[in-house]
Amino acid sequence: MRRRIIIVTAVHAPSAPFLPEAYTSLREQELPEGWEWHWLVQEDGTTDRVAPYVPDDPRVTFRQGRPGGPGVARTLALAHADGAYVKVLDADDQLAPGALARDLAALEDHPDIGWATSRVLDLLPDGSTAGFPGDPEHGPVERRTVIDYWAAHDYRAPVHPATLFVRRELLVALGGWMALPASEDTGLLLALDAVARGWFSSEVGLLYRKWEGQATGQSAHVDTGERGVRMAVVEARARALAATGWRFPPDKA
Repeated sequence: MRRRIIIVTAVHAPSAPFLPEAYTSLREQELPEGWEWHWLVQEDGTTDRVAPYVPDDPRVTFRQGRPGGPGVARTLALAHADGAYVKVLDADDQLAPGALARDLAALEDHPDIGWATSRVLDLLPDGSTAGFPGDPEHGPVERRTVIDYWAAHDYRAPVHPATLFVRRELLVALGGWMALPASEDTGLLLALDAVARGWFSSEVGLLYRKWEGQATGQSAHVDTGERGVRMAVVEARARALAATGWRFPPDKA
């Protein structure tokens, strides 16, 4: 597998204007010698409104597909992920300095760790940032830590799925993102937590943009009926995976 980190971004027309800022944050990342990144930007649709914002850079590949939500777009992009690791970067977010190098070091230094996350700051419309309490301790996240916390705190995970950095082989084994209209990234996070130890970096890894057009800010996202269904299937999948006894890395014996 190539010594390459694949950055996967799902984008639709409303969030496309933020792509240049996401790109700037990616371009400023520094990686160890011998490592490189490649950015897969996948439009959730086939409009002519996203391509003008995609940077002209040989390290950036833009594709389109029929609309199905961000999980579908990311999973389609996964077919072209030819690197050892996959990093999520939403179109409207920005990586913090050093985020990629820290994620990479966590998994390279710990072969038994399958995924990594990091601290998040909300990026507010006026350009200021805001954190929030309750982050876990820096270091390993033992299996089932995330789902136990999530189930006890009104479906709020202790780590943010928008910061996910994961081994490609593990991501593929779990089938990518869940086929849900929302919470597809939480579904993946809980599935990873069910079968593999994770890592949390206490250093800020992501600026999570708050703006009126973001999907998580829409009324449909918090509709109680649909939310209950989403959470039920997310939890059922994670607990079923845990019950199989399969673990990453698999026992070689």
